[in-house]
Amino acid sequence: MSAAAVEHPCDDGPEPLLETANRLAEQHPGYRVEIIGGVITVAPPPDGPHARALTKLMRPFIAAGLDDKDSEVLQGIGVWLPGGPEDYAIPDLAIVDADLDQHLIENNCYDPAVFRLVLEVTSSNYNSDLRHKVAAYADAKIPVYVIVDRKHGRVHVLTEPLGSAYDRHEVYAPGQEAPLPESIGAEVTLDVAELINAGRPRS
Repeated sequence: MSAAAVEHPCDDGPEPLLETANRLAEQHPGYRVEIIGGVITVAPPPDGPHARALTKLMRPFIAAGLDDKDSEVLQGIGVWLPGGPEDYAIPDLAIVDADLDQHLIENNCYDPAVFRLVLEVTSSNYNSDLRHKVAAYADAKIPVYVIVDRKHGRVHVLTEPLGSAYDRHEVYAPGQEAPLPESIGAEVTLDVAELINAGRPRS
């Protein structure tokens, strides 16, 4: 993920960040444009292994019944962040309350209060997922943040947001199971080896 170089039209002043972000999204279909900490970031479309890992991730959540009744499992849904006046992020995967549609804030982004879990599968932007988004999601009081770190072959489970950090940060390696807190609405355990293998190119 890289910070976007922004050129402003010559008018009365710079355009709002949100307008710039939306213009960049229109100019680069398939790219993910976010504003985190007042900085616009642009990430290229994910590769095949990233998408494969995401598909594997959805299965245990759906099997646990989290895509029915009072919650949904959604990809690429925007969360409005409290870190800045126009901050928002688009996590790879989220578990949200079923009444999500009633909590739209702005720019197709929703109130973080309806997010039970956000999840990122790292790409070239792994530093953002492991640092900037930790602070952003903790600030937003999202209870659970899961990171599938493809570069280092680990799964991070962060819980108990406190200020701009998470009070608990568990790291799991292949061969281990990563249990998630039942506060997400069901008992779910992730197979770390399966996810890491899915996120690697097939030989």
